[in-house]
Amino acid sequence: MTDADVPYRFFRARVTAIADVTPSFRRFTFGGDDLADYGDPGLDQRVKIVFPTRTLGLDAMPLGDDWYTQWRELPEEQRLPFRTYTTRYVRNHLSEVDVDMVSHDVIGPASDWIDRAAVGDEVLIFAPTAAHSGVSFGIDFVPPARVDSILLAGDETAAPAIAAILEQLPRDASGVVAVELPHADDAAYFPQHPGFEYRIAARADGERHAHLVKSVTDAAARLAPAGAGADVEEIDIDTDILWEVPRTAKGGAALKSARLYAWLAGEAGAIKALRRHLVAERGVDRRAVAFMGYWRLGRAEN
Repeated sequence: MTDADVPYRFFRARVTAIADVTPSFRRFTFGGDDLADYGDPGLDQRVKIVFPTRTLGLDAMPLGDDWYTQWRELPEEQRLPFRTYTTRYVRNHLSEVDVDMVSHDVIGPASDWIDRAAVGDEVLIFAPTAAHSGVSFGIDFVPPARVDSILLAGDETAAPAIAAILEQLPRDASGVVAVELPHADDAAYFPQHPGFEYRIAARADGERHAHLVKSVTDAAARLAPAGAGADVEEIDIDTDILWEVPRTAKGGAALKSARLYAWLAGEAGAIKALRRHLVAERGVDRRAVAFMGYWRLGRAEN
């Protein structure tokens, strides 16, 4: 297999611009000749960004086909940290890629890099290539071909993916955007879509997830007719991955049509509660609910 046939690989990229889009969202523009081959399947395409640390450079990262296994086998102090982000914009003709990251207090290696990054700094991005074709399993927004309403819900970590989805949905799509953010001015981050109602608010002190849970339950009461609740497999978010994207064997949507399609992402505890409400209490078909626990409160994870 030649480089031109590889569907995913590591791209070495340098920071060419940094802009604070809102109080909590910082946009990093990455450049470099290598990015001419960067793939753009669209929607909420996930990528992984490997950060250098104060003691380790990027050359410490295994780059082969079995890179993850090799990375896990390294002593912990020799592992470079990586995190998952959403590609926001790709400009292959300029060899540029934009990635929006949440800027907050330094609590781990990723937030440390975000806080001190400067133009010229380098990262590795594991992403699709231009040669990628077919189903991208880095895309978690997989709605049925016919859906009456769409519910996009999450916290600030889900905001870049929600924004990318909104920009690419057809104008006749409709639904609700329910998001809880750190700062009231962060609401300006989202593109406007004529078919969506926006339920976006700043997080109240000491009431994490309160706005998100209320907004989703209110939206579900209007968008999803009450049905018979289904059994929900309990997931221990301390030991298991809270992540399910219903698909067919060919990678497409699990259903042909649905009254409501829900895409939920953010802190695992909140997403677990929202998924239970939609499926077990409202009776939404579990094949029409994609849920992703991006992170867990109190933990810094790759």
